Amino acid sequence: MENSTKLQKKYGLVTAICMVVGIVIGSGVFFKAQNILVVTEGNMSIGIAAWLVGGIIMLFNILAFAQLAQNYSKVNGLTDYAEATVGNKYSYYVGWFMAFIYAPTISSVLVWLTARYTLTFICSVNPDFAMHISNSDGGTVFGPETMAFAALFLCLSFAINALSPKIAGKIQVSTTVIKLIPLVLMMIVGTIYGLTHMSAEQPEMTILAHNFATGSGAGDTFFSAIVATAFAYEGWIMATSINAELKNAKRNLPIALIVGAAVIVAVYVFYFIGIAGGASVEDLQTEGATVAFVHVFGPVLGNILNLFVAVSCFGTLNGLMLGCTRSMYALAARNHGPSPKIFSQVDSATNMPANSGIAALLITGIWFVFFYGAQLAPENWFGVFGFDSSELPIVTLYAFYIPIYIAFMKKAKGLHPVKRFVFPILACISSLMIIFCAVYAHGYVPYLNAKENGTFSFPVLFYLIVFAVVMIIGIFFYKSKKSDAKEVSAE
Repeated sequence: MENSTKLQKKYGLVTAICMVVGIVIGSGVFFKAQNILVVTEGNMSIGIAAWLVGGIIMLFNILAFAQLAQNYSKVNGLTDYAEATVGNKYSYYVGWFMAFIYAPTISSVLVWLTARYTLTFICSVNPDFAMHISNSDGGTVFGPETMAFAALFLCLSFAINALSPKIAGKIQVSTTVIKLIPLVLMMIVGTIYGLTHMSAEQPEMTILAHNFATGSGAGDTFFSAIVATAFAYEGWIMATSINAELKNAKRNLPIALIVGAAVIVAVYVFYFIGIAGGASVEDLQTEGATVAFVHVFGPVLGNILNLFVAVSCFGTLNGLMLGCTRSMYALAARNHGPSPKIFSQVDSATNMPANSGIAALLITGIWFVFFYGAQLAPENWFGVFGFDSSELPIVTLYAFYIPIYIAFMKKAKGLHPVKRFVFPILACISSLMIIFCAVYAHGYVPYLNAKENGTFSFPVLFYLIVFAVVMIIGIFFYKSKKSDAKEVSAE
């Protein structure tokens, strides 16, 4: 079987928009909605403000990347932009980070969430099965059944993308439509329900009025809530990984990014209001956002919508894996990384960089073990190194964006001042904002809490140690001669 290093153009604008929306909207809106209510101590106003600020941060960065997408198109989105603006070496380290930390860490969290919500649905329709796993360690959240399903979904998402990229693209479109069904229904029906039904705790107030009136969270919880939205809003950058396979990429990719971002922010904010109308803050904090579906739509329809939630999570996982499987290819196409000849090969039958996909599966599996040991196991396996891999790698990526924006402002001399300066500056400010929030939420606050107990905890520091080790290893696989890089043009 012959192999090549040429990816064909097989995706259109609709697929690109669905990929942006489909990657971002998924588990995060269900998973982090609960987290936000917990960290804000039930303060709905702070929660909504955090969703808006998180959306603005994403939108500013997308506006800047839309300009990059209009000017540069080669192999793998972000690494292309880094190479064209800052240089070949910086591009390599961005690609290395994407391949070995960012993409696999986010994907590893998604396989668990897909398994969790799938088992939630199975338990709702099969009480006998629910009774069985409720006795296991952690039940549908942390138990061995969930981990087994997670491993299955990891292999399934890899197989779909490796064997048939076109099917993977169609799955992305269909799951995007499916996942919007429960969100739109909750946005509309949940809000109406909350405005027309009285609160059990305060019968003189509607559910929505009661939920907005309660909650003790103070303003200092705002920064932690913003970081929690980072996971829910993240993933859009992975859509740029298909620019070499996107028809008319310089036109269609910016449109997909901007349209997708507008849809995402609107859905997130109004969905958050909808679930507040569907259940009490206390129930949402303890049982998760999906409890609102059962309260509003009843047990039968509510559980069917929970199935849609599981499909939504798998759609997000599929979109992330679609980009993840191309990460090693992006390095190898430039003759960088380990064994470039092996990882730059594209299968002639599937037009998929299969070897790159196999590496992505292995790396994601390793990070999944870490995520379980650090976040889900009864006792932390990694001690002080047990950081939150669902948020900190995302924040690191925002730090990588800043040199790209600065270099773009220096080089894009022919652009309108708004596109050349205003958008990148706003993106830089928003990136610095999310970095500050992360240090506050994962460093300063844990340090203060640990100090009160006579211990030491600074998760950001220990994450940065792991990050530094991974990046130092990457030094040994960088080839300094830019002329050695293979030109895999998207044009």
